[in-house]
Amino acid sequence: MSPRSARSQASTENVSASARPGAEHVGDIDRVTEAVLTASRLLVAVSARSLNEVQDSLTLPQFRALVVLASRGPLRLTHLAEHLAVNPSTAMRMAERLAAAGMIDRAPNPENRRESILALTGTGRRVVDQATSRRREEIAAIVASMPAEHRDRFVEALEAFNVAGGEPPAGHDPIPLGWE
Repeated sequence: MSPRSARSQASTENVSASARPGAEHVGDIDRVTEAVLTASRLLVAVSARSLNEVQDSLTLPQFRALVVLASRGPLRLTHLAEHLAVNPSTAMRMAERLAAAGMIDRAPNPENRRESILALTGTGRRVVDQATSRRREEIAAIVASMPAEHRDRFVEALEAFNVAGGEPPAGHDPIPLGWE
């Protein structure tokens, strides 16, 4: 079953469950979805603030490209485009801007001169590390302000959400809190 059809089925099940008198509302899909959407807005805001503190001219999509290169190593332009889920022409424009800013190197692929290999520079690595560190600090402050009794359940819920979405744990990723 595709993720889209699974969501449709889950949404249908949620509507029919909530239409029943006395239906249980714990785990209500609409309520959870709204909470996740709100949390995602918060996390995007944290990401934007941390990035602006480190490099104010870099966009979130450009930063995402740096994170992919930081976690995957040098990539062909077409592979970067695939990881970012963008057209190769979009990835090319992004790579040109990042190369002009000194954050990535572009070199011809020794196996196929028509292709470019993109790699993070030291400057690009520092931007990724600093922005990730700032995000970690801000998220830690938010978590510290949560009631302690909610933290374990929050972690369990997020871990289940990540597994359902196919996202590996950040602790196993060379770029914690990064996008891919």
